[in-house]
Amino acid sequence: MKPKIAIHILPQHASYEKIRDAAIRAEEIGADIIYNWDHFYPLFKKDGSNWDKGERREGKHFECWTMLASWAEVTSKVEIGPLVTCNSYRNPELLADMCRTVDHISNGRAILGIGSGWFEQDYDEFGYEFGTALWRLEELEKALERIVARIEKLDPQPIRKMPILIGGGGEKVTLRITAKYADRWHGFATPEKGRSGMETVSHKNEVLDNWCKEIGRNPKEIERSIGVDKERIDKADELIAAGATEITLSVNGPDYDFGPIKDWVSWRDSLEV
Repeated sequence: MKPKIAIHILPQHASYEKIRDAAIRAEEIGADIIYNWDHFYPLFKKDGSNWDKGERREGKHFECWTMLASWAEVTSKVEIGPLVTCNSYRNPELLADMCRTVDHISNGRAILGIGSGWFEQDYDEFGYEFGTALWRLEELEKALERIVARIEKLDPQPIRKMPILIGGGGEKVTLRITAKYADRWHGFATPEKGRSGMETVSHKNEVLDNWCKEIGRNPKEIERSIGVDKERIDKADELIAAGATEITLSVNGPDYDFGPIKDWVSWRDSLEV
């Protein structure tokens, strides 16, 4: 099977008209999936660079799930979801119902992407308890049990079995939770602990496989979504060799440059099944 191409549309620094247009263009150029994210403030500057440590982040920004409902209406083929929703921001039962609703609006294209949360400015400004990283992971595991239970009770049921995507690379907790609950895992092809980006992908995939085996699950049931710099088309074949089944490429507002994405779509289309 050919790898999927996912476009991560960063919903920052842009009018909603530009964000909506980016979602439509992403489908038109042949993306398989489009993601937004679940934050209340921008994470990067307009030029894509990082703020200095401790610097307050400001700029235009829009909410995740109301946006996904709009994307469900203006697209017709691509899968849609958050990369990722923050578990801390919504009651788990409510989140399950929200995703089920987007699934129906989109005629069965919703992905329930979720993570434990990390951006402290969001928490402080909107009044959520930040706690510790371990506490947030423990809360994520509890929430996933509730989410799965609520989905089973919803009427009507989702149009399809909504894929649960878990983002994060922690090997002791996050990947264990992923093995238990996820249909997709998202990580990044970035150097870590002396490993190259591709070595990191291979290593994390191996750790996830081992967790699957420990709990008695087939590792092949979990798709592997890997984020990489959209300019690094030279790494495409290496990503597949490292275990990626989905390649995720970010485009930043307000301009949303899809030029490099088209090269990835052409590469995917050139592959033999």
